[in-house]
Amino acid sequence: MKPTAPKSILITGASSGIGRALALEYAEPGVHLSFTGRDETRLIEVERACQDRGATTKSAVLSVTDQSAMATFIKAIDAQHPLDLVIANAGISAGSGKGEEGETERQARAIFDVNFTGVLNTIWPAIHAMKPRHKGQIAIISSVAGMLSLPGAPAYSASKAAVKAYAEALNGALRTDGIIVTTVCPGFVESRITAKNTFPMPFFMSAEKAARIIRKGLEKGKVSVFFPWRLAAITWLVSLLPPCWRVSVLLRAPKKT
Repeated sequence: MKPTAPKSILITGASSGIGRALALEYAEPGVHLSFTGRDETRLIEVERACQDRGATTKSAVLSVTDQSAMATFIKAIDAQHPLDLVIANAGISAGSGKGEEGETERQARAIFDVNFTGVLNTIWPAIHAMKPRHKGQIAIISSVAGMLSLPGAPAYSASKAAVKAYAEALNGALRTDGIIVTTVCPGFVESRITAKNTFPMPFFMSAEKAARIIRKGLEKGKVSVFFPWRLAAITWLVSLLPPCWRVSVLLRAPKKT
C-alpha cells in the first residue's frame, strides 16, 4: 500500500537532529507542518525556516510525556488540517561517555517515559483521527540500538526495541484501517544525542541525509526503514551470535553515563 503525498504532517522532537531535518525536508508550499519540542528558541528557528520554504506551520513547546497536552494539541491540529503523516521522533538517551556508572534508575525511567510512553501519547490521538478516514501513515523512530541489548545502554536499547516491536505489530493491526505504520531504525546520525558521544561512530551521517532516506522510505510505503545498511547488517549479524559471545562483544561498547 503506497501512501499519497502528505499535506498535513506532525513531527515530534522537531527542535533539533532528525526531527528538525525532517521538518525542513518536508517544508514546501501546500504543506502544513505541525511540530513539538522542548526548546522554544530552537523550535521558533525551525518554524521560521519552514515558513521561508513556503510551508504553513503550527508549533507547541511541550513534552511528549504529557498525555493530556499531546492529545489536545493533536486533536486541534487534525480539526483544522487532517493529518496524513505523523512522525513520532522525540527521544532521549542518558548521554554517552567513558564513565563506568551506566544509566541510573532515574535516567532509565525518564528514557522509557519519553521513548516509549511518549510514542503512545503521540500516535494514539492520531490513530483515532485517521481510522474514520481509513487512511494515514505513522512513522515511529526506533534505532539500530533497538536490534541489540546493549549492556552500556540498557534502558535506551530496551526502549528502542520496545517501540520497534510495537510499530511492527501495529502495522499489521492497523492495515485493515488503511493506516500504514513504518518502523525507522537509524544508526549514528548527527543530533544532540550523538554530540555527547566520545567514541568513534561508524557510518556517521548528517541529519539532512537521514531525513532524505526516511522520506524516501515513507513515500514508498515501506514497513521498515533501516540505515545505514552496513551498520544494520553488522548489528543483525551480532544479534545472531550465541548469547555468551554476544554479551562479550557488546561489553566492549561504551556505556551511557
